[in-house]
Amino acid sequence: MRDPIHHRLDAAPDTVHWGYFSAALPPRLTIDSGDRVTISAVSGGPDILPPPPLVVPQAQRDIHAKVTDKMPGAILTGPVEVRGAKKGQTLQVDIEHIEPLCGWAYHSIRPLVGALPHDFDETRVIHLTVDEQRTAWRLPWGQQVPYKPFFGIMAVAPPANWGKISSLPPRQNGGNIDNCELGAGSTLYLPIFTDGALFSTGDGHGAQSDGEIGMACEAGLIGTFRLTVRDDMPLQWPMAETPTHYITMAFDPDLDDCVVIALRLMLDLMVARTSLDRYQAYAMMNLAADLRVTQVANGDKGIHCMMHKKYFEPLPA
Repeated sequence: MRDPIHHRLDAAPDTVHWGYFSAALPPRLTIDSGDRVTISAVSGGPDILPPPPLVVPQAQRDIHAKVTDKMPGAILTGPVEVRGAKKGQTLQVDIEHIEPLCGWAYHSIRPLVGALPHDFDETRVIHLTVDEQRTAWRLPWGQQVPYKPFFGIMAVAPPANWGKISSLPPRQNGGNIDNCELGAGSTLYLPIFTDGALFSTGDGHGAQSDGEIGMACEAGLIGTFRLTVRDDMPLQWPMAETPTHYITMAFDPDLDDCVVIALRLMLDLMVARTSLDRYQAYAMMNLAADLRVTQVANGDKGIHCMMHKKYFEPLPA
């Protein structure tokens, strides 16, 4: 059995797709299951670039100048093909490390965007800078928010019959999940719909409200991921885990529908992984589950249910 290989895929005009997913996209890198890949991703179009002395990565300028096949949405690096991955399996994405691509990020408020689409009449863009210790982002007026980077979009290719689809709403293949729990040290599980999985990522967030009410601190990021194919955990929706919690997720235009799906997924998970019956598991959820709004900014909204791993431990004798 060979040792895992560590690969690198950087954002460039020929390694990104802008604002969409498609099963027809050719892979930009092919790896084996269990390999690591470090991926860089840029964030934002020409309208958000900062003035000097802040430095814009040359790759971002090249992408703006050369990529013409694009839809509204994030610039995504990939896809990465995982050799041998088959439709119906699951891709385990271990998020091992995240760091800034550059020292700035942006945030904008625009009409018709976010949870308050009619409250603001004009577009305003601000730039934030990260401190040298990478503990905080500084806003132009001096206040700070904690440095907590994660990738808003992690996805596999959608089913082929979906065609070319927008990356703006989250779906069962992942995409614009915007779950701020998915930082370094967490693991995302994605159902595979296309052979090879075809993993892409982008929409880097340096910080975000719990629930993303409008737009995050949008940042270019570099992430290291271990991609492993699983054939022992079939999924219909993405799920995740942190060092302390299991997380089930659902996306729909109606938050009420998201709640029902996310709760049922957690209930199914507890029954499958513990000795509890369905009534006992639901009782534990009523007493200990954390139900959170993932985001309300992307058309299809998100809910995630978090359950501490201690409730999955064997019962005392």
